[in-house]
Order: sequence, then C-alpha cells, then structure tokens
Amino acid sequence: MLHECPTSAHPRPTAPASCCPFCQAHHSLQTGPSDMIFFFPDTVQKRRWRPILGCFVASPPPHRCSLGTCLKTPRPGWSWYPVGSVLTGLYSMTPLSEVAAPPLGMATRLCLSVEYRHSSEQLVVSLLRLSNLLPRFHSNMTLVELRLLPDDRRPRQAKARGTGPDPEFNDCLIFQVSAVCVLRSTLSVCVLSVEKDGKRHAVGRVLFPLEGELGQAGRVLWRDLDPEEETQCSELGDVQISLSYSSSLQRLSLVVLGARGLQLLTDAGLKSVCVQVSLQIHTQMVKTKRSCVVKGEQDPIFNYRMTFKLRPQHLDDACLRFELQHPNDNRSALLGVLVLGPFMYARGLQLQHWMDMINKAQEPVRMWHRLGRAI
Repeated sequence: MLHECPTSAHPRPTAPASCCPFCQAHHSLQTGPSDMIFFFPDTVQKRRWRPILGCFVASPPPHRCSLGTCLKTPRPGWSWYPVGSVLTGLYSMTPLSEVAAPPLGMATRLCLSVEYRHSSEQLVVSLLRLSNLLPRFHSNMTLVELRLLPDDRRPRQAKARGTGPDPEFNDCLIFQVSAVCVLRSTLSVCVLSVEKDGKRHAVGRVLFPLEGELGQAGRVLWRDLDPEEETQCSELGDVQISLSYSSSLQRLSLVVLGARGLQLLTDAGLKSVCVQVSLQIHTQMVKTKRSCVVKGEQDPIFNYRMTFKLRPQHLDDACLRFELQHPNDNRSALLGVLVLGPFMYARGLQLQHWMDMINKAQEPVRMWHRLGRAI
C-alpha cells in the first residue's frame, strides 16, 4: 500500500527555481533504501505532489534551463547532481571537404558511396558532394536526379545544401532491389543546375555499373561527370524534338520542330531535307513515317507532328529512330541519325528525354539532340 512519508521525520525541502531534473542527497540523515526521497525541482511554489512507493514525485517541468541557472542556489546540507548534460565535443563534425578530398584535376566530379544491404534488399546511395562546378553554375541551385536502370522510371532527387564551386549534399537515397537484379543494374546520376526562375541546365551525367562495385560497403568514390553541352552544335548538327505519351490512349506523340548547324548540308549544296521517324520494338520495325520536305538550309524548320500507337507495356522495349535525309529520285541520302528510347537503346540526354516523357504524362517534353553518324 502506498503511504506518505511522515513530514515530521522527513521535511519536504523547497526546490530552487529551476527546470532541469536533479537528484538530491541529504548527508546528515541516515535513511534506508526504502526511505530515500527523490525530487524534481519545481518552478512553482505550490504544486500537487503525489506519492509513489513511499516517495513524493512531481511532474517534470514544461521547459528547460541552463545548467548554470540550476546550480546557482544550492540548499545548505544538500548536494545537487545533474541527471545528464550534452558533451558538445563528442558531436564535432569534420568538414566534408577534409573527409572526401577530390583527386587532382579540374574536371567536374561527383563524390558518392554505394552499399547493398542483403537483409532488407536495399541499395543505399549516399551523395556527398560535387567539386569543380563550372563558374556559370556557381550561383544556381544544384539538383541531382538518380535512377536505377534499366527498370526504374521515376527519379529520386537530392538538392545541394549550398551554392558555389563545391556544393555539398549529405543525402541518402534508397532503392528497393533484389540481390539478383542489383548486379545487372546501372546507377544513372544526372546533375542539373536550376536558375531562380526554374530554368534547368544539364551539367553532366554519371553512368555507374554496380557489378563489382558493392564489395566494399561505404567506400568513398569519385566519378567524373560526362559534360552535356547545350549550346555547342555537333559536327553533323542538332535536331529539336518534342515528345509526349498518353497511357490512356496508348499513343506516343512527337513533333519534329527544327534543326540547326547543318553546315555540311549547305556545303554540299543539297536543296531539300526531311526527317524519317521509325518506331522499333526490340529488333522489329513497327511503323515508319516521314516529315514534310523543307528547303535545305543551315537551320531548317519542320514543325511536323506524328503519332504512333504504343502500349504501356512496350515503353521499356521500344525506341524511336530519327534519320535526317536528303530525298532524291533513286535513294535518300542519310545525313544523320538519332535514337531516343530507354536504357536498352539510349544513354545521356536521349535516355533522359524518354524517361521525362514517361514521367510527365501527356505533357510535351522538348529537347535538342545531336545527330550522329549511321553505323
């Protein structure tokens, strides 16, 4: 049965004006373990005390105070001992620039760490920092998008905690993937620079095959970014494409907007040009369409719209092949080639364009792409 300690034998002391929990010990009284009384300091003079196992206990105070305030008025004959305090020295953090120093060189590099947890079948990617970011991106926010190819469509995002040439992330991203599939996967990391008005610029990309890289968990890795120049034209020129997909209608829509930098076309004296687009599933050519023929100049404009029937289950198996051609009576001359599609067919901006089309349902996604030589 609970009983109150006799007030005559053990007078209830008045706690000092404090709000930190303390234990009191009286040196002049001889008490047994069952008679020991514990108190929490009370900031209010009148408080309702309740007996617990022969002791009076008050509820903890609603706010904190500094240790110096709690100890400034010790009661004669009593010793005050703090229950606990924070040792700030234990929590000092070494700057990330010292822990993960970049290798020598001026290339833009990404620092990351990968670890696979077999018990939970999770791939843990720790983004640490970037180094040697180009000067034109120093004042912008840096954004990183990660995908686990070939099956992951929706990117994970991480935003840098500052600006400048060496922005830091300190973010941990988790991918749920089986132990069988993780060895066949490739981590795609796309670094973007975002202006204040929301306009994005591609800084670079890292494709990181995971096979053979998961043996040492937590190892700090540095990878050079493959730059993605947006303004400089390729040798054969660039073509601008707009893509959109409607899963409800099972329809892939594209617009061939125009081309630029077709210097070889004008040098050869070709007077006309067109774009042929083919939908391919695996190795089978499903449908082929051709745009209108326009005048053969350095920066022609097409604005030609096409649609293809494509089921959602084929989004990971299909691709679009663009061919810039010079039509003639005998056989069209091939001037440049572009392939847009999933990881099976494309990399870099070509892969990014396809993934953005899938993620942004029924919203047109427009990008410039470099033309390559036919193989």
